[in-house]
Amino acid sequence: MKKHNFSAGPCILPSSVLEKAASAVRNFNDDNLSLIEISHRSKPFVNVMERARELALEHLGLQNKGYKALFLQGGASLEFLMVAYNLLEKKAAYLNTGTWSSKAIKEAKHFGEMIEVGSSADANFNYIPKNYNIPTDVDYFHCTSNNTIFGTQLQSFPDVSIPMVCDMSSDIFSRVLDFSKFDLIYAGAQKNMGPAGTTLVVVKEEILGKVTRHIPSMLDYKVHISKDSMFNTPAVFPVYVSMLTLEWLKENGGVAAIETINNKKAALLYNEIDRNPLFKGFVANKEDRSKMNATFNLLEDGLKEQFDTLWNAAGINGLNGHRSVGGYRASMYNALPLESVQVLVDVMQELEKNA
Repeated sequence: MKKHNFSAGPCILPSSVLEKAASAVRNFNDDNLSLIEISHRSKPFVNVMERARELALEHLGLQNKGYKALFLQGGASLEFLMVAYNLLEKKAAYLNTGTWSSKAIKEAKHFGEMIEVGSSADANFNYIPKNYNIPTDVDYFHCTSNNTIFGTQLQSFPDVSIPMVCDMSSDIFSRVLDFSKFDLIYAGAQKNMGPAGTTLVVVKEEILGKVTRHIPSMLDYKVHISKDSMFNTPAVFPVYVSMLTLEWLKENGGVAAIETINNKKAALLYNEIDRNPLFKGFVANKEDRSKMNATFNLLEDGLKEQFDTLWNAAGINGLNGHRSVGGYRASMYNALPLESVQVLVDVMQELEKNA
């Protein structure tokens, strides 16, 4: 029996997606060739790439609105650099809500002036900054929608007159948003879409080509757009699995339907964290809690061994918190069933009963 996988990433994937992917590795399209053997220039894989890009725009509601979807490599970590390379001419504004936005800021500083409009570093990123001001004379505003390590999530986004860039690596396709508010979205596949190895970038073409610096070909969004994400050999298997996951999402009602399920999962777990006297959530303000990554701690360290034994025995995987926070982290990505969250809640209640 498959374990209840709360791993923060690589993510849990739908069982039907895993079955189709495994079959394709053995024999893709009944051609008696493996998916990972065929040419990435062949018609069968070009169709996969086109379908994946098409589905990404469809789920975000951005078809025919001037956006292009790309599947690139290097993870969100490379996008920290590419965003600045392509968009930062003089100065940019960043909201610092965790480890990944801190890393994005570090890379962008190589290209121009950096304005940190808000930060929660003073409290180890256990809240989302509010009431910050974004200058109107910056090249773009950058934010991170969800923070896997600390368990915080932006529940709303500012209205700005400048391009808005968002790292959505860990909550993309998990909730309905007005995605047209964003001019560039990037997301590593391994958090909520597929296996590690590819990164989705959705960019509004009109914001490109405005910096005066030379951009190396591999780092130039316009080059990748002109080559339909095929400028270099793409990550064939991760793109294929991402396509399958996006098809699974469509078959199950799309982003709106999965958001309803995600809300139920988050409510179930957070209600138990708040009710159970043995646990405490890490995030300071309930309104800042992530619906993808719930972070919490035991109030008594002496119960750790007992709790760890219980959840391991229940077939739960990936519950330990990040080393910078400690405690526990339950990642509830799209493919995690509600039943798995109930198993975790049952374990928490069993600990309370026996403590």
